[in-house]
Amino acid sequence: MKKILSLAVLTAGLWSCKSSAPALQNGAWQARLHRADGANIVFNFEVTDSAEKKVLHIINAKERLLVDSIRQEGDSVFIRMPFFDSEFKTALQPDGSLKGQWIRHLAKEDVAIEFSAEPGKRERFSAPASSQLNISGRWPAYFTSPEGRDSSFAIGEFSQQGSRVTGTFLTSTGDYRFLEGVIAGDTLKLSTFDGSHAYLLTAKVENDSTISNGIFYAGISGREIWTARKDDRAALPDERSLTTVKPDSTRLDFRFPDINGNQVSIRDDRFKGKVVIVQLAGSWCPNCMDETAYLSEWYRKNKDRGVEIVALAYERTTDEERSRRGALSFIKRFNLEYPVLLTGVTPSDKERTEKTLPQLTPVKGFPTTIFLDKTGKVREVHTGFNGPGTGVHYEEFQQNFNRLVDQLLAEKSPEGIL
Repeated sequence: MKKILSLAVLTAGLWSCKSSAPALQNGAWQARLHRADGANIVFNFEVTDSAEKKVLHIINAKERLLVDSIRQEGDSVFIRMPFFDSEFKTALQPDGSLKGQWIRHLAKEDVAIEFSAEPGKRERFSAPASSQLNISGRWPAYFTSPEGRDSSFAIGEFSQQGSRVTGTFLTSTGDYRFLEGVIAGDTLKLSTFDGSHAYLLTAKVENDSTISNGIFYAGISGREIWTARKDDRAALPDERSLTTVKPDSTRLDFRFPDINGNQVSIRDDRFKGKVVIVQLAGSWCPNCMDETAYLSEWYRKNKDRGVEIVALAYERTTDEERSRRGALSFIKRFNLEYPVLLTGVTPSDKERTEKTLPQLTPVKGFPTTIFLDKTGKVREVHTGFNGPGTGVHYEEFQQNFNRLVDQLLAEKSPEGIL
């Protein structure tokens, strides 16, 4: 009897501790990644209830990125990002806020940064409702390392309403996705977070045509200097010119395992006589996430027209199981119906093209998309992807994509190929 009584008391005590643990509050939150240099990368998310569990949406301008892997144990809250192999390990504070770390699981090591979040705060940055300055438009920008050894070119495209600014930077290999921020006085602040990109950009807006003293804080410790001048005529290199097929190799020839270990070749019957889109991607790549979301929906609507898609995954590790898990995260989230093949080659491998697609000149970035006609001949190679954060450029991409595929489908099938 004593033992039964003791067990009952213990069970009641455990239930009491569990029920007294604070709950993750629903509603708007303001979050911060606390860099060692004092530059806080600010972003927002919203917590809601869904199917008797907590979910959150990370908010960047028009984007609402669903995060549905949230686990609470007492006052500990664990949030797993859907892609990019990163997570938050946090604890609920007495005032309802969160404190902890954001951890990125890289190929060879884990890296972490301090994290905090406050409930009930919808704003990203504080600023007056209006601004005398307006940076809406197209801004060629130069990014330079602090030592001045490396530099890169991008085009900023911004839209401003009052003091609120949204937009992105376009580059030859993709875009910075959804940036959101403000102009407060003459200071521009923009930020984004998606589980891989963790960016803060600050700068002085001299006038409606000049941005100076810019600092680009990327991730845990990255830092570059940037400047920009407004020019609506600015342009990037043609996406079709960066990677091309070699003159003596008009057809691809590859064979890799899918996530179940089955070997798939571009010579397989499922691809013969069809227009084929080959996607070079990786689960570490935010622009690849955007392209995969588009291709998945497009394929469901168009797969019966005589077109196939196959993705070649270049993961950050050569560990087969980790690579498989990374590819599987994309397959599950976007309900992919086309095969994803594991190349076993990392994106940082200088010989990645020679080892996987030697018929091409060096692949410059991810994603890269290759279009094959019904004979298997490479007709175009597109580097990068203008995602939904690029607005009109995303619309132009969709129009050009469909125009090219329609053109290839309309071509007469070669004799002997059904």
